[in-house]
Formats: sequence, structure tokens, C-alpha cells
Amino acid sequence: MNVVIIGLGYVGLPLAQEAARAGLRVTGLDVKQATVDGLNSGRSHVDDLTDADIATMIAQGFRATTDPAGCADPDVVVICVPTPLSESDGPDLTAVRAATHSAGTLLRPGTLVVLESTTYPGTTDEVVRPLLEKASGLTAGIGFSLAFSPERIDPGNKRYGVRNTPKVVGGLTPACTQAAADFYARVCDTVVLAKSAREAEMAKLLENTYRHVNIALVNEMAIFCHELGVDLWDAIRCAATKPFGFEAFYPGPGVGGHCIPIDPNYLSYKVRAELSYPFRFVELAQEINSRMPGYVVDRAAEILNRDAKPLNGARVLLLGVTYKKDIADQRESPARPIARKLQQRGAVLSYHDPYVQSWQVDGRDIPRAGSPAAQADLTILLQPHACYDLDAIAAAAHLLFDTRGTLSGDGVFPL
Repeated sequence: MNVVIIGLGYVGLPLAQEAARAGLRVTGLDVKQATVDGLNSGRSHVDDLTDADIATMIAQGFRATTDPAGCADPDVVVICVPTPLSESDGPDLTAVRAATHSAGTLLRPGTLVVLESTTYPGTTDEVVRPLLEKASGLTAGIGFSLAFSPERIDPGNKRYGVRNTPKVVGGLTPACTQAAADFYARVCDTVVLAKSAREAEMAKLLENTYRHVNIALVNEMAIFCHELGVDLWDAIRCAATKPFGFEAFYPGPGVGGHCIPIDPNYLSYKVRAELSYPFRFVELAQEINSRMPGYVVDRAAEILNRDAKPLNGARVLLLGVTYKKDIADQRESPARPIARKLQQRGAVLSYHDPYVQSWQVDGRDIPRAGSPAAQADLTILLQPHACYDLDAIAAAAHLLFDTRGTLSGDGVFPL
């Protein structure tokens, strides 16, 4: 089976690895020449795969290219390209359209095409299908199979990967669904059949909207619990002992990555565009979660004031600027808007992150501290990376603002 994976980022590359492991012949197609050259030279650019993993994939027959002509006669084409928000906060399907056109030029009778890029319900049928049919001259569901399968990659997760995370698939027709299920059964332990592509598309947005709304709930609770003198972290600890009807979510300095701050907006866009009314839960959650970086800066000023120091001119050290602990991914990290707001209020910034050797905010380099225990008027813990000795950091810090609820004691201020 010849498999072409379009988009070799944090979704496409782990899928390519698992497909190569399964004995399939895998070609990766990407628009970035540097990415392709790096992979063909055995270098990984994503957190979850090492250079050794890439070398093994190459030995198994994997290769990467920027030229669709080098991907002739695929049995399966999987589209794993980014779907960011447009300037109007709607879905930007530019990369999906471009990848779909490339896929269309590769189609032959019997080919399976799967979209994995997160998007709003209806995209597979309303956007991808017409482009494929026009480029190939074939009819979806008859000349070729078309399906959607939401990616479920969790960067940095050592327990769950492509193989052991259940894979949802939904096709344009029942036969398309079965064709996709047959392919994913080669690379995943469990395949879950959706009623159609629309239900599979909705499943992904439901998963991320669920998290988005619940994170917003505890973020808003963190704000008023601080004012009420309630330790929300302890309340969550207690509530989590209930063996049914409760799942623990935790507040933080904001949400990052692709899924939580972006994906639910696709659903909000679809509801507004087709039904002409707002998806109020998502829009409220977005408002609350977007507020958190500003709240963190306000609290930083409050903490410094207790020490008779103004934020203007204060030395502020940010610890952990990635969007998630123990990875290098900075997509939509709340550290950047926090840093921007601190600079606007006159703080003298530095940062430390073992995964980020240089860091810029609005094109301006932020100095990297030599140690997470470097001297500052205020240290703000944004990501408690496992390699950090948090107790030593707390002991060394003059004032420590812990936005992740990991520490306690004198001189430590929780979110």
C-alpha cells in the first residue's frame, strides 16, 4: 500500500511513523523545503519524534518531498495541514484547499483520501469533495473514497500516540467509511465508525469545546476565589475524590496550542454563518480564557505592590514559555501576550525555558536567564517543566507567582 501524507507537522509526521512501522510505503509531502531536507537527512522537527525515529523511518522506506509529482499512484492520501483562524476569526482553509488540489492531481480510480485537519462540520463534503472531483475528473464515493478522521495527537504524551488512541472515521458514504476504517486498522489498534464525515468532524470540535468551556469555568472561578480568599486548588483536589460525575480541570495563565484557543471557533463560525445566532458557550469561554494573560499581569503588579515595588522598572523572570510543559511547542502560548502586556507596563523582562534557546515577542529579543533561579524582583512560573527543581526555585525566588498551583509557602503566590 502506497500512502502519501500531506503536511509533515505534529500530526502528519507521527502518522507517517506509524504507517511506516506497519509496513506501508510512505511518502511525505510538505511545502517547506527546509522541513523536507531535514527529514531526508534524518532530523526531526517535532517534539514527539527523535532523530533516531526519523532514521528508522527512512530505513523503512519513508521519504519526504515538496513535489507532488514524486508521489505517483498512491492508494491512500491523508491531508494533515494547519487550519488557523483568519483575521476575522473564521477558519482559514487556505492550506486545506492547496493540499486538496495536490491530492486531486494524484487521484486514480480507487484511491482513498482522508482529511485529518480540524475544521467545521461540512468541510469534507462542501470544500474538499468539489476540489478533488474537479482536479481528478472522478466522482467521490464512486471513483474514489473520501473520509474525515480527526487527529487526536497530544504533543508530549508518552502514554498515548497514534497506535493506541482510538481513531474515529466517517466517510462520504458507508463504503467510504469502510475504506478509511480498513486503512486505519493497519496503523491503529481501535477504529470507531462515525455515521458520516459530518459526525466525525463534529466529534473533534466537541472534544475540544468540552475542554475549552471547562477550562474557562475554572479560570473564572480562580479570579473570584482569589477575591473571596478561597483556595481553588484545594477545592478541586477535594472535588476530584468524587468517583463519578466530576472531572478535574485546572486554571492557568491562558490556553495555548492549536486545539483549545482555535478549534471551538470553527464551530462558532459555522453556527453563526448557517443558523444566524451565536454559540454563546464558546464565545463566553473564549472571552474568559483570552482575559487570563491580562489577569496574570494585574496580579503580578499587585504582588509587587505588596513588596512596595511598582511593575514599571521591576525585573520580571518568566519560567516556561511553551504552551505546554515538557515540549518545545510555542503555538498560541499565553506567555507571549503576558510578556507583551508586562513590557507595555514597563517591566524589565527575562525568561528561562530549557526547550527554548531564544525567544522573541513582537520581533524583540527577550534575554534568556542562565538559570530558572536567577535573581528577579518577581518570578512568574508559567510552565512547571519536569526538569525544574520547583522547591529550589521557590527557595531562591524573591517573590514567586505560581500560575499552575504546584507550590506553596512563604513568598509563593497562587493564581
